[in-house]
Amino acid sequence: MSAQPDHAPVTPYAPAPGAPAELLAQLRADRRAERWVPTFEREWAAALEESRRTFSLAALYEVIQVWQTRVASAPAVDAFLASGRDDSEFVDLEEIRSRRR
Repeated sequence: MSAQPDHAPVTPYAPAPGAPAELLAQLRADRRAERWVPTFEREWAAALEESRRTFSLAALYEVIQVWQTRVASAPAVDAFLASGRDDSEFVDLEEIRSRRR
């Protein structure tokens, strides 16, 4: 019998060391910079504080991953909005929540 596990453990996402600086440069160069940069900086500061408190990098990694995904998907969102497609079937969760109140 082997003492090795029969499956490979899931490797947690770990961004490259320069990922935060590269991401911030991308955000500053984007046309949405006025909104995105302050939001990213707030989320990064909160994640940094949490990592100091918990001694875990998970929150920092999550902020990077979410923003990398947001930046990567922005062209598709722009294309959808520019296409004039009907999104009236979209479910507005805020509207549903306000109806429950």
